[in-house]
Amino acid sequence: MSNVSGIIKAIQDIMRKDAGVDGDAQRISQLTWMFFLKILDDREEELEILDDDGMFKSPIPEHLRWRNWAADSEGITGEALLDFVNAQLFPALQDKMPIQGDVGRRGQVIRDVFEDTFNYMKSGQLMRQVVNKINEIDFNSSNDRHMFGDIYEQILRDLQSAGNAGEFYTPRAVTQFIVDRVNPRLGEKIFDPACGTGGFLVNAIEHIRDNDVKSSGDEAKLAKSISGVEKKPLPYMLCVTNAILHGIDTPTGIRHDNTLKRPYKDYSDKDRVDVIITNPPFGGMEEDGIENNFPTTYRTRETADLFMALIIRLLRKHGRAAVVLPDGFFFGEGVKTRLKEALLTECNLHTIVRLPNSVFAPYTSIKTNILFFTKGEVTKDIWFYEHTLPKGVKAYNKTKPMKFEEMKPLIKWWGDESDGFKDRKETVHAWKVTAEDIEKRGYNLDLSNPNRVEARKRTPDEILPEYKQARENIVTIQAQLKSILAEALAT
Repeated sequence: MSNVSGIIKAIQDIMRKDAGVDGDAQRISQLTWMFFLKILDDREEELEILDDDGMFKSPIPEHLRWRNWAADSEGITGEALLDFVNAQLFPALQDKMPIQGDVGRRGQVIRDVFEDTFNYMKSGQLMRQVVNKINEIDFNSSNDRHMFGDIYEQILRDLQSAGNAGEFYTPRAVTQFIVDRVNPRLGEKIFDPACGTGGFLVNAIEHIRDNDVKSSGDEAKLAKSISGVEKKPLPYMLCVTNAILHGIDTPTGIRHDNTLKRPYKDYSDKDRVDVIITNPPFGGMEEDGIENNFPTTYRTRETADLFMALIIRLLRKHGRAAVVLPDGFFFGEGVKTRLKEALLTECNLHTIVRLPNSVFAPYTSIKTNILFFTKGEVTKDIWFYEHTLPKGVKAYNKTKPMKFEEMKPLIKWWGDESDGFKDRKETVHAWKVTAEDIEKRGYNLDLSNPNRVEARKRTPDEILPEYKQARENIVTIQAQLKSILAEALAT
């Protein structure tokens, strides 16, 4: 098994020597497209071995496949390598992929990935060193593939540190928990309208594969059921790479686009889905004119609000959703109030999980929540659950992120939606509020935990005796100190 972490660090050190790679963002972009081609080539090699009929065909011309220009450590280098990449490889990947049949679908994925991608490196010698390091990883090795998952998350953290404001990559524990609770199944259409690097989608793939996939036919059905949209090129490339790493060989359901650019009214029944799991970007503003794609009642430039309007519309009847949103959505007015009213009247908002404010640390201290709801039923009661930090932990951080194991008490408490969660009980973490009470509050969902001991409101009659006792204790201690001091001075 290769030391993937060490290889990544070595690659980053090599790239820092290259005059063309300016800063972390370009270094990550450069690293990602090279990894994409290596991962794709390793996967194609595996598919060729499994293809008994010899029908598999790569969309990439033979001389441009990774194995034929990159795999030989003593192969093309220097100016010749740079000329090859800039004059042959990139033009072909961006504009000359086939577009017909199965091979055309794979070709379209590659074209989309490389549409806004650049080669930043200016030294062919350094590029050869990077290529040789990448070749030390075998993506057909389950051990290397598993280890790369951790490195992949490090790349995401580096991407965030590179200054991509507003992109809070959802911790693995949160995506795992959401998928576990929403429980997508084979045959259902799963959608993430702001899929970023694909964390929710690959967790859904793993969940369905573990629970439902029994045959190659099931695998084909799974691949067709996964869909997502990401508007930024680098996260999109990472998402496609992530999907391929998780066995979706032709992830045509993942598109490089902006979900919000399509007019709200143009989304019809054929666009509706069974499951939406997402962490839409919040705190940002959409480009001018995007809000005009939405009805007047939902017109705003706040990105998360527009996504919420669309999520409610896109769910099928009985479709399920889990959405990560900031506290601002809970107490916000105007469009936010109208969205919350629609959420309670068109859906059953059955559960809200309130997360600690360091879940997304160090990228933001914004406090977040997970809203779980089902389309087609009116909300009667909303259960709130306050997830607190583990004992002895003051805050999550890079070295101590949230762990899925922490969610086990919440999962045990959860119950079953099919029976209306009849087994749920109020605890120090959980409490229930009626939709009628929320309506009376003007649809303000920003509720504190009434069962937390330190949060319980106490009456003056409870507080005054304690205050009186404290005063008496102070007087007693003062008298003791005076006595001790007097004795000390007398000696």
